[in-house]
Amino acid sequence: MTRAPDLWTLNMFSCGRWIASSFITAAILIGLFAPIPASWQTLLAITPRPHPSGTATFPLQTVLDDPQQGYSAKRPFQPGITKPAGENYTKMLVIPRTHAENVDWIDENFGPDANIDWKIYVVDQPDAPLHPPQNKGHEVMVYLSYIIDHYDDLSDVNIFMHSHRHAWHNNDLLGSDAVQVVSRLSSERVLREGYMNLRCHWDPGCPGWMNPGNIEEDVNKQEETMLAKSWSELFPLDAIPNVLAQPCCAQFAISRDRIRGLPLARYVAFREWLLKTNMSDYFSGRVFEYIWQFIFTGKNVVCSREHVCYCDGFGICFGGEKEYDVYNEKLKERTRMEEELQELEDLRNNGQQDFALPEERKYIELQENIESLRAWCEREKDNARARGDVAEYRAREVGRSWKDGDGF
Repeated sequence: MTRAPDLWTLNMFSCGRWIASSFITAAILIGLFAPIPASWQTLLAITPRPHPSGTATFPLQTVLDDPQQGYSAKRPFQPGITKPAGENYTKMLVIPRTHAENVDWIDENFGPDANIDWKIYVVDQPDAPLHPPQNKGHEVMVYLSYIIDHYDDLSDVNIFMHSHRHAWHNNDLLGSDAVQVVSRLSSERVLREGYMNLRCHWDPGCPGWMNPGNIEEDVNKQEETMLAKSWSELFPLDAIPNVLAQPCCAQFAISRDRIRGLPLARYVAFREWLLKTNMSDYFSGRVFEYIWQFIFTGKNVVCSREHVCYCDGFGICFGGEKEYDVYNEKLKERTRMEEELQELEDLRNNGQQDFALPEERKYIELQENIESLRAWCEREKDNARARGDVAEYRAREVGRSWKDGDGF
């Protein structure tokens, strides 16, 4: 015969059920309110769902002092390993153009080079062999479309550039010439860094150009006030940075591994945002101009020192930052003299200046000093290129380790 449970046993059973229930409730509450682990955040952040209307209404996030919270940690990039010295790198030029723009300079200069290929997208000609889904966002639509279309078939080095050969924003020490930019670009530096802006000069863009938290419009940076809303749509899980900076003007080189550091779906989401946004073509392009570095590096500010960029990136090494600065000061002095000489010539040609002996002497002296400075600058630039042709010297100037047998 089974004995009925006594009162003490019943009380202990009830108490046990109450304790177990309390533990379960506490666990649920902790799960609801505890911070999401970083590994889970990564999974959630990989493919943000594009808003179907193109006018996403993600809540704006608080502007924080630490603008790099989490993003770079979610997908750390290990510096790439360069090939053995002497081995070639495959390069791909990605160029947007209109049907009226001439890009013959590409084939004329790089046609014989088996290691360089190019994809030229005609943005305003839908029946062209290569064209973006929509002519919007300036170069951004083409850059993203290339990555999406060739994500599984990328070159070692992928160079994103504009269609014009000569432009003010190309590097001064390379004659503002895109051919020189491509020809002298160090594939090794691109692999090591993963992402490299093709412009070395900081002005405009560095060291602190865009302030997304600003609520007052700057006429020179009208897109600044739009960046906060755009940021919250493009990076809904990332804090809005106080500063976004890199040298202008949306021309850069990226390694294959750096591009694949983000999943393909991420680039698709960026392009969907661009296709659906109500922002004008001009402003949507400018927004991306100052977030490319964040997309590819997770850093809001990417401003390599100018002499390092020139030396390690293009093989123009003045001997160090001090020597590079001296060269630039001489260049500025020459420019000032040239402007002064031009003013004197304008006065004389317009008959507003009667050149007496003192003025004539000043005119001749300016000409002589300008010629002397021009010769000095050319000599220093030639010496800088000669230094940059030596792999060991290039490494030493930028503080990079080097041993016999290493390449650039």
